[in-house]
Amino acid sequence: STMGKIIFYEERNFQGRSYETSGDCAELTSYLSRCNSCRVDSGCFMVYDRSNFMGNQYFLRRGEYSDYQRMGMTDSIRSCRMIPQHHGPFRMRIYERENFGGQMHEVMEDCDSFMERYRMSEIQSCHVMDGHWLMYDQPHYRGRMMYLRPGEYRSFRDMGMNSMQRFNSMRRIMDSCN
Repeated sequence: STMGKIIFYEERNFQGRSYETSGDCAELTSYLSRCNSCRVDSGCFMVYDRSNFMGNQYFLRRGEYSDYQRMGMTDSIRSCRMIPQHHGPFRMRIYERENFGGQMHEVMEDCDSFMERYRMSEIQSCHVMDGHWLMYDQPHYRGRMMYLRPGEYRSFRDMGMNSMQRFNSMRRIMDSCN
C-alpha cells in the first residue's frame, strides 16, 4: 500500500502502551505519556522531539528503533509526519537570502555540498515545487536534518531551526522508502 504505518511505544524496546498511526500527529502525548521507541512497518516518517513538527528531526524508514537516544534525538518523540510517496520529477529553488533574495539556483537532484556545487555559503529560503526533500547541516547528507515538502519556505530561521546555522547538503526522498 502507499500508506505508511508507524507504532510508538511509551518505553524503550517496544514496551508499555502503544499508539499506531498512518498520518501526521502533532502531539503524541495526547495518546501516550511519553514515547521512547517506535517501529515503522511501512513507508517513511519524520519524527520530532517537539510537538507541532518542531525541534530536532529524524528520518525513519522501515525498521525498528528501540531507543530514541540511539537515533540521535536529545528528547523523546513528540510529533511525527508521514512522508507521502512521490512519483515524478523533483524540483526546488534555493536562495541565498530570506524571502527568496540573493543568488538563486534551481535544483533537481541530490547535492552533497552547496559550497562545492553552487559556491553558496548560505541558504536562507527556498521554494519546493516538486517532491519531498531532506536538508542537512553538514555536507554529504550528515548532521542535523530538516524535512521539506512542497511549498514556500521564506525563512529557515523562523522554522524553529535556530540551532542549525546553515544547510550544506540536500537529497531527494525517493520511493525506496517502502
